[in-house]
Amino acid sequence: MLSGGAGTRLRPITHTSAKQLVPVANKPILFYVLEAIAETGIVDVGMIVGDTGPEIREAVGDGSQFGLQVTYIPQSAPLGLAHAVVIARDFLGDDDFLMYLGDNFISGGITDLVEGFRKERPDAQLVLSRVPDPTAFGVAELDASGRVTGLEEKPQHPKSDLALVGVYLFTPAVHEAVRAIRPSARGELEITDAVQWMVEAGQDIRSGELSGYWRDTGSVVDMLEVNRMLLESQDRCIEGDVDSASEVLGRVRIGPGATIRASRIVGPAVIGAGTVVTDSYIGPSTSIAEDCRIHDSELASSIVLRGSSFESVRRVEASLVGRNAQVALAPQGPVAHRLVLGDHARVHIQS
Repeated sequence: MLSGGAGTRLRPITHTSAKQLVPVANKPILFYVLEAIAETGIVDVGMIVGDTGPEIREAVGDGSQFGLQVTYIPQSAPLGLAHAVVIARDFLGDDDFLMYLGDNFISGGITDLVEGFRKERPDAQLVLSRVPDPTAFGVAELDASGRVTGLEEKPQHPKSDLALVGVYLFTPAVHEAVRAIRPSARGELEITDAVQWMVEAGQDIRSGELSGYWRDTGSVVDMLEVNRMLLESQDRCIEGDVDSASEVLGRVRIGPGATIRASRIVGPAVIGAGTVVTDSYIGPSTSIAEDCRIHDSELASSIVLRGSSFESVRRVEASLVGRNAQVALAPQGPVAHRLVLGDHARVHIQS
């Protein structure tokens, strides 16, 4: 399992937190992955970690909370997915294995995929999903029987719209492939190059197209979309204290010790334990974590991490707010706009 990487598309959040631990629906994305692995019956997990390794170790521990046994495998730098297989060689031994990227979310789990691989046992099995912009992903070409005939990493001119989902199943045959390839132009050992080597060596590389929901949560937009989807599937549960002047509508979870006063909460939404919401509106697709303070403000379609506060703010939407952040109304002052515009510019200003 891979939990390294710098998470550059989620900065500045990932300057101080591992991208895999950013919560959606108030639970780290990494925890959904570990739960999905446990559901397959896999117990032994080798977790590749980088600079954020200590934070991930603290959150996951020995894996027993998920019914797993986790071994941490340090990676000195993000040198590619195939490099992760190389450094995990001693842990993997001669066993078949699942490789799962820790920032990928798949609805419905992966149990059927793993069971199919155990039964058929091709040399490798890839999981694919049709995407509107294949240039951002590894892309697979298939023959009529569904076997993989070629792979490209983030091609400028994709030959299909079938993107590689961050889930791979391998027999020990992959170890020869990852040792045979050379770093790409990005300076990484690409897993697509390794699988392409296996294809050219005549090995049995199969694929399965994912029918459910999948997102790589490496960007704010994708993180908010997964948050929305998860909240829509939750059950209503009110454990906190809601006064008679407040209104709670739809699928809303309010954690123990949370306090809602003179506010309107419209689901799907989740309010974490110990959070206080007063004289405010919390709209759909919003996750507010533990111990936050929201006063005289409006939030919708957003994720707010632990310990943050909003004071007299109108209106926040489609936002990701880190831990212990403070957002407040700026003091009133003269309004002025200072512009440096290029030729033929068009500017729309509300003032």
